[in-house]
Amino acid sequence: MTSMTPLLQMENITKIYPGVVANHNISLTIMPGEIHALLGENGAGKSTLMNVLYGMTTPDSGRILWKGQPVHIDSPRTANRLGIGMVHQHFMLVPVFTALENIVMSAPGDSFWLRTRNTAEAVKKLSDEFGLDIDLNMRVEAMPLGMRQRVEIVKALHRGANLLIMDEPTAVLTPGEIDGLFRILRRFVAGGQAVIFISHKLDEVMTISQRVTVLRDGHAVKTLETATTNKHELAELMVGRPVSLTVDKPPRKASGEPALRLDDVYVTHVEGRDQLKGVSLAVLPGEILGIAGVDGNGQRALLEAICGLRHPSRGRIFIQNVDVTEKSPREIVRLTNVGRIPEDRHAMGLVLKMPVRDNLALQKYPSAPLSWGWLLRFGSMTSFAEHLAEQYDIRTPSVLIPVSALSGGNQQKVILAREMSENPPVLVVANPTRGLDVGATEYVYQQLLQQREQGAAILLISSELEEILWLSDRIAVLHAGEIMGVLPGDEAEPTRIGLMMAGTRLADLPPVPQAVME
Repeated sequence: MTSMTPLLQMENITKIYPGVVANHNISLTIMPGEIHALLGENGAGKSTLMNVLYGMTTPDSGRILWKGQPVHIDSPRTANRLGIGMVHQHFMLVPVFTALENIVMSAPGDSFWLRTRNTAEAVKKLSDEFGLDIDLNMRVEAMPLGMRQRVEIVKALHRGANLLIMDEPTAVLTPGEIDGLFRILRRFVAGGQAVIFISHKLDEVMTISQRVTVLRDGHAVKTLETATTNKHELAELMVGRPVSLTVDKPPRKASGEPALRLDDVYVTHVEGRDQLKGVSLAVLPGEILGIAGVDGNGQRALLEAICGLRHPSRGRIFIQNVDVTEKSPREIVRLTNVGRIPEDRHAMGLVLKMPVRDNLALQKYPSAPLSWGWLLRFGSMTSFAEHLAEQYDIRTPSVLIPVSALSGGNQQKVILAREMSENPPVLVVANPTRGLDVGATEYVYQQLLQQREQGAAILLISSELEEILWLSDRIAVLHAGEIMGVLPGDEAEPTRIGLMMAGTRLADLPPVPQAVME
């Protein structure tokens, strides 16, 4: 840290919503030159506290000091004027606009033309200073996620931010993009600025931060120097109990004919490029087959082809020996009872404005006892939802509130309950713990392993290599739409998988040394 004078002080911040104390007398001090991590379970109060700081909500009590002076932050515009910028987890960009147009919209000035010219020059200077790599003329919708995030960072820096709030900044980034982000943040704070880094990933918190503040149930539990703590202590402070950071996986009991099989499957992009190229896979009952790979190498096409959202241009897909290659998503569920946990719970897994009850009934509402002919039986739906909420520990004051009101972890539990409650023979799972805290992640892992023990064939697609290594009985590596090889989980050494993720086929790798296998 470069100064003993705080850049920011939040003192005794309290924010109460109907029935919920989101923040209770929370105090937080940020020093110039530091990256300060903010940890906590989903619903611990992190987002509310940052919304107070960024002027998106007003605290019921407490005060904020900026560079030693009391300030009243009543809007994001006021926060920006002070020098506080925020990069949201879900990027606040206009997809059909270019990077430059998005940055210009946020830049102060008179005419659009002058702002465009001045902004282009300023962004070039920022790019050189912080090692940012942005194509200003590219539309946001065509950008990889890492570049979109850099556009958000440039927006904040161009407005003169001295403090950057980063809300779950690595949730959708590849390992290479995360390394690039960390380099940018270190350069930023080297000039005396500061970063508040909100994350669930303890390894990243230990790597990037100098101090960490842990929130639990709306309270600030403790602030520690990162160098004096460890992941186990932080996890226990977050959850309030000891948490296992590893997976205790029983031995594999897979047997029988494949419950899910892909034979030489090709999926063609609308522009004529193949997104999957001759993919052949088989998943047996009682095993987890992990799909490792950098995001954007065909994972989404694989998921959509299996679930009926896209039809292969060549090849066949079988679930429970039923050819589902040309079937619709609803037909696939009706014929095979497959369970589907999508990569984006907001866009693909939930109807956010609908109640928890209705989201839990999405798979079963057309049939008894939840409906009678064309009429829904709302009493039965409510009882059904309350039963699942208790069974899967969905923490909600009522199953009748919108599912959007739940924390991310509880939203994911709604999807798990809906897709797993009838013990499907096949589960297709994509990034099941993205954006979840350690407690919710532990719960998801337990549920997946329980389904495995009950004989489900599970296809696990995840951008988290550690998650793949922990959970998978076998691992297939996907690169540029092709399978580089499939190897047993106990031979899945990270360096070898990394080479395969970069495009080296398993057959071209040297044998695993005996010492590594042992």
